[in-house]
Amino acid sequence: MTQSLVNNRKSFLLQIIPVILCFFVMGFVDLVGTASNYVQKDLGLTDSQANFFPSLVFFWFLIFSVPTGMLMNRIGRKKTVLISLIVTAVSLFIPAFGDSYGVMLLSFSLLGIGNAIMQTSLNPLVSNLISGDRLASTLTFGQFVKAIASFLAPVIAAWGATTAFPTFGLGWRALFVIYAVISFLSISLLAATPIDEEKPDKASGIVECLRLLGRPFIILCFLGIMCHVGIDVGTNTTAPKIMMERLGIPLEEAGFATGIYFIFRTIGCFLGTFILRSVSPKFFFTISVLMMLAGMVLLFIGHSLAPLYTGIALIGFGNSNIFSIVFSQALLYTPNERNEVSGLMIMGLFGGTIFPLAMGYAADAAGQGGAVAVMTVGVAYLIFYALKIRKIK
Repeated sequence: MTQSLVNNRKSFLLQIIPVILCFFVMGFVDLVGTASNYVQKDLGLTDSQANFFPSLVFFWFLIFSVPTGMLMNRIGRKKTVLISLIVTAVSLFIPAFGDSYGVMLLSFSLLGIGNAIMQTSLNPLVSNLISGDRLASTLTFGQFVKAIASFLAPVIAAWGATTAFPTFGLGWRALFVIYAVISFLSISLLAATPIDEEKPDKASGIVECLRLLGRPFIILCFLGIMCHVGIDVGTNTTAPKIMMERLGIPLEEAGFATGIYFIFRTIGCFLGTFILRSVSPKFFFTISVLMMLAGMVLLFIGHSLAPLYTGIALIGFGNSNIFSIVFSQALLYTPNERNEVSGLMIMGLFGGTIFPLAMGYAADAAGQGGAVAVMTVGVAYLIFYALKIRKIK
């Protein structure tokens, strides 16, 4: 019996490790905030023009999320994840050929398409290995791994831009090539990993998927995801701009603000893995959102390093577990339609298009305080959502 348990645990680890590595690749999408700031500097773009890049990435979530849910019903979750990894790897190799506006548009578009497919299919794939009350904490651990990739992006970009080590003329774009290599490693490991998947009872169409938005709790979750990713991408993109505007420091130094955000988001994801095993999602969610609200206040009033860094840290920690709680609530609310609901929830990442665009125009009109005001609207909705969280076993 003991040997059987050891074998089962070993088999589980061999399955879960390649899946968790996919979460690391999923985090590559967050390089868009760092990359857009460097492209803005290289090409002399305005805030609204530069914010078009992250908006473009997340636009594809609106187009591809629901069709990906249907694709999973046809070919399975693992094969769908593999397709997403291939598209992601290709997108990351493109900037090796230059950083012109057209090249970066193509790269960011493919990165958004690959990530939309991945986020729709990877979370349900986890539910094949983990179920019940452990799902939220496992998805949170996946977000922790994802956050590590997000945190490393500005560090690697700054290293590429300033190091004397030869980067073959790539500069900060060395980030893309390094992440592309990791993507190909993830493809190899997942392709070699056998995972049993339950077959859906029926194939769904787009109308059937979208009809789920008619359920009040599902639409609340959908809007919650929109606000979460809007704040995430918005902080990622705007934090360095706030530092440059308020403190007058260059981008290479201001970019560390993005690192602060992802450090605390990473810490929050790691701690959330354990906290969610002992406290209710509703309580933890409420505390997290209140931290984000306090962070927004500090970004409004801060004009020195300490309050600005503190505000960014509070937003990073507070936003770290929002996605996993909202996503798991939606999946557990509709256990027989997980592929379809996953597609809808990931379509909510379209908030990453709406928020940066609105923030860009607000910043052009009223400075970075206008961008913070747009994000605060998202925080206000999440406070409302906290009152609606259900206790689902």
